[in-house]
Amino acid sequence: MRVLRLAARNFRNLAEEELFPCEGVNVIYGENAQGKTNLLEALWLFTGGHSFRGAKDGELPKLQNGENASFCALSMDLYSEGREQSLRLNIENGRRNSVINGVVKKTGSALIGKVCAVIFSPEHLLLVKEGPSRRRSFIDGALCQLKPSFPKLLSVYNRSLLQRNALLKDILRYPELEDTLDVWDARLAKLGGEVMEERQNYLSKLTPKVRSVYKGISQNKETIDLQYSPSVKNLVENFTASQAEAQFLEELFRTRRSDIRSGFTSMGPHRDDMEIVLNGISARIYGSQGQQRSAVLALKLSEAQLLSELTGEAPVILLDDVMSELDQSRQDYLLNHLHGRQVFLTCCSPETVDLMKTGLRFRVENGSVFPEPVEQISEKETTV
Repeated sequence: MRVLRLAARNFRNLAEEELFPCEGVNVIYGENAQGKTNLLEALWLFTGGHSFRGAKDGELPKLQNGENASFCALSMDLYSEGREQSLRLNIENGRRNSVINGVVKKTGSALIGKVCAVIFSPEHLLLVKEGPSRRRSFIDGALCQLKPSFPKLLSVYNRSLLQRNALLKDILRYPELEDTLDVWDARLAKLGGEVMEERQNYLSKLTPKVRSVYKGISQNKETIDLQYSPSVKNLVENFTASQAEAQFLEELFRTRRSDIRSGFTSMGPHRDDMEIVLNGISARIYGSQGQQRSAVLALKLSEAQLLSELTGEAPVILLDDVMSELDQSRQDYLLNHLHGRQVFLTCCSPETVDLMKTGLRFRVENGSVFPEPVEQISEKETTV
């Protein structure tokens, strides 16, 4: 898919202008707090998701006299599913509605599946730096875009987990309830086995792509590997859902006494991890800022590549403030070697923009977007 046009009205600090990106790399540059990230946020909202910055919908309309306005609107033209399409997202008094190819929808969630995108923001560095929950969320988020059945599976598993945890707490007061644990353990083990198998299969497809992308980013100087680490131990390599279910059920029985004492389930997919290994050692513990940023970029770009192969639609890649902590060779890779993908990339440094050989550049100042003439880019190409 490809974004052909983006327009905003009353959104954040953006002026009411239209953006016409190219099909390759679009660099959005300017000083801090001018509106660069707001453009990426506007693009991301068309996936049907919430702001990747954690903002509530009521905070997205432009500030007026110190308060958010009640209304904002975004519109997009894109080429997807073999034809041109038009989308509109309205946010009024904190509630969304949308228009898809002229058809009014009552909710913004109707946009889910219409725009496929992958986002990198500085917060995603926590994927490497922080605990397992970030890495589980990365895997599960990717699976939710790939497999329509996975969100329901994960939701049912989490609901069963909450119910088992509630029962564990009740058993402390009413010991006779322990006999009912067998039913919940069997259900949780079956669902958990399916979740673990889906995660394992996804990482087995993703890992070769991450290795290849990271090789390009690091100019063949470093290696990366991913290792799925389920909290349920003693699982064979390339396990099936039934094997995971059997082992999970055994672990639930083994830890039952301690689970009752603590009041929560200590083992299962909700405690899984993904280890990121650089040059044979932990990226979280030993990786530099540039290496950690490169690792997350490789994960995100590989996620986009796999999504394109499995769905037939190439996702739009949104890279926010990605250039800091990267040396010139890694910056050059992002600007000039992401062939066949539409990329929107923000940065502050004009010197970084000078590395660009093809594509379009947009300078942002006080919410206004200033496209650079094509002839300026052509001139730059002859001097690089």
